[in-house]
Amino acid sequence: MSAQAQQKYLMPEEYLAIERQSAEKSEYVDGVMYVMAGGSPNHSLIGGNVLTELNTQLKRSPCRVFNSDLKVCVPSKRKYFYPDVTVVCGEPQFDDDQDVLLNPLLLIEVLSDSTAGYDRARKFLYYQDIESFSEYLWLSQDEFVVEHYVKQPNGSWIYTVARGEEQSVELTTINCRLQLRDIYAKVLA
Repeated sequence: MSAQAQQKYLMPEEYLAIERQSAEKSEYVDGVMYVMAGGSPNHSLIGGNVLTELNTQLKRSPCRVFNSDLKVCVPSKRKYFYPDVTVVCGEPQFDDDQDVLLNPLLLIEVLSDSTAGYDRARKFLYYQDIESFSEYLWLSQDEFVVEHYVKQPNGSWIYTVARGEEQSVELTTINCRLQLRDIYAKVLA
């Protein structure tokens, strides 16, 4: 999360009203609005590659793949985020204005130096409050590394990591496989 926080406390409704009129994207946590920094070329390429791969594999399934323009809400309605990639299967549930998804199944974050610590710690804890949330991927920008969490029936999470261009990640909740060589295709050195 960016260090550029808006100082005045905002109610969730105020945040959403501002956000819907703004050209910039901001995330919201407990009354504070955080302006998001722009992404690097690698961030953009990796996110685009994942979107392409998932859309291709899921085109005949009941799942939908969304890019980073769609907000996700944590149930308390006190936290709103823009994951890099979001997948929902079945009927998507939105808030009143159809711009905030309430039932993501899979969330994907492309890690950057400025956000990696927050994405790995706080944001993951916040996401776990979403009942439908069952799978999480962290994609490194700098090397062929994908970290993967899958929620178990007892509520615990199993962690695996894939390293290297020849590795792949099985996305069990959506029955897809991502090859790291495809995720990182054309990524700049």
